[in-house]
Amino acid sequence: MTDTEMRDLIRTIVEPLVSHPEDVKLELKDTDDFHEYLLSVHSDDVGRVIGKRGRIAKAIRSIVYSIQFDGPKRVRLTIVD
Repeated sequence: MTDTEMRDLIRTIVEPLVSHPEDVKLELKDTDDFHEYLLSVHSDDVGRVIGKRGRIAKAIRSIVYSIQFDGPKRVRLTIVD
């Protein structure tokens, strides 16, 4: 999977969950071991993306982490609040 496809996947999952889909922003930060996607949403929507006890965030991460990304680096998703 490429960077563009991964961004589309994350947006496809997150945008229906939030009240302000226009405020969903994704940034990519490359490290030696990871492609780290930094997800930021409107302040009113942070709880919706994280969910009770982090269940929704865990489910989103499970989907994203199960995808094989191009290259040897692994993918990490961080929700910025």
